[in-house]
Amino acid sequence: MRSGMGEVRVKAKLTNAVDEAMVRRGLLKPEEVRTYEAVALVDTGAVRTILPPHVVARLGLAARGQRMAEYADGRKEAVSVTEPLVLELEGRDTLDEALVLGDEVLIGQTVLEKLDLFVDCQRRRLVANPAHPDQPVTKVK
Repeated sequence: MRSGMGEVRVKAKLTNAVDEAMVRRGLLKPEEVRTYEAVALVDTGAVRTILPPHVVARLGLAARGQRMAEYADGRKEAVSVTEPLVLELEGRDTLDEALVLGDEVLIGQTVLEKLDLFVDCQRRRLVANPAHPDQPVTKVK
């Protein structure tokens, strides 16, 4: 785990996206939606979102398959990948899936790009892309 100097942590609200979809379909009450609030580590060296097993269990997310994960030291192993979850950071939210691994919530590059957030290493925080301060803008072509 890279820690120390440029470590950026951010409050993240995680929501079971399947529960949320069931509410929209009238199959679940809003108060039954499973959520989890975490102080997540932002890791610009990681691509994917990573959730530890206890968080996955709290959210009630099933595994929908396996993915190969490669560690910094070159080791590879098959890890579970979750059903979709909603990640909310800095008032912006997106849908993602996560690898089940480790002992803390880790936010990788994919989510930052989808949310149009930059890492401000000096102040150790996430900031909105100055070109789009009010809402995330996705480049499509």
